[in-house]
Amino acid sequence: MSRYWSQTTKRIKPYVPGEQPRDKTYIKLNTNENPYPPSPRVIEALHRAADESLRRYPDPECEELRQTIARCVGVAREQVFCGNGSDELLAFAFLAFFNPGTPILFPDITYSFYPVYCTVFHLDYEPVPLDMSFTIPVEKFFVPNGGIVIANPNAPTGTCLPRAAVREILEHNFGSVVIVDEAYCDFGAESAVPLVQEFPNLLIVQTLSKSRSLAGLRVGFAIGHQELIEGVRRVKDSMNSYTLDRLALAGAVAALEDEAYYRETIRRVIATRERTAAALRAVGFSVIPSKANFLFITHPEAKATELYQQLRDRGVLVRHFNLPRIDNYLRVSIGTDQEMDAFLDCITALVQKTGT
Repeated sequence: MSRYWSQTTKRIKPYVPGEQPRDKTYIKLNTNENPYPPSPRVIEALHRAADESLRRYPDPECEELRQTIARCVGVAREQVFCGNGSDELLAFAFLAFFNPGTPILFPDITYSFYPVYCTVFHLDYEPVPLDMSFTIPVEKFFVPNGGIVIANPNAPTGTCLPRAAVREILEHNFGSVVIVDEAYCDFGAESAVPLVQEFPNLLIVQTLSKSRSLAGLRVGFAIGHQELIEGVRRVKDSMNSYTLDRLALAGAVAALEDEAYYRETIRRVIATRERTAAALRAVGFSVIPSKANFLFITHPEAKATELYQQLRDRGVLVRHFNLPRIDNYLRVSIGTDQEMDAFLDCITALVQKTGT
């Protein structure tokens, strides 16, 4: 620990991303990336944008991208904010809307960046325990708080709340900002975007990393009441006015405009997810119902830590979280049909060997 670190730096436990080993070629099912490439229109747009204009700063207001998003989701441009991935947007929102001294609420099993942000911004928080089926208990959010954050679908479980449940939470929390993190919403969940016009305290955060195959460009956006969008903008402009570069802006617009490609990619991921879930259940796994591009699984006769390492040794990467309540689960991203067949062959052989 460096003697020059601030007290905050000493105290934080940074978010740990999925490993990216380079020692050999792996079937990579550990970081929830889309198994399919971006739309061909994205590649064309990137080629066009890679010209002499790169010497100029990008549009700090992201006007064209905001207009495109607004048209796609059915809101006004003024209700859209763009940023460098949804993680950056979440950080801006935590700083814009939450105050030290009054705890914010989020599930005890959820995206592990949330408590990191709380430490960085000196915010208090109270984890709300999920029920035994890893479902978010809506009524436990009907208490005084300094704000609420819900990933929907949740990560790493893949479970989701219907829009009516999100509405209930909003109706009981008019005095707090409710952030709904919809990073995985496109894979089968109900978006809360239609509630934005009714609830001025609702901020929705989405990303193009998953469903639009743009994890490498880092593009996210927030949707909410104009007052909330202005709050996020004030924070952004106090740190870095140019958060999205010219290539990211061009690629994002092209991805959003190719709706047919997006729909087909989503259909394929969902079909593979459901087929994989059925195959895992057939060999004894408990599989949490998922509306994301990953599955959360456990086996009664096999330790998750051992399965994780055995899969890794065989060239298959999945994610294991050594945390209370979920330390015997694995999170498996959905790959191509060929990748999932290889994963299924491998993990089936491992659990059959365990049972003998």
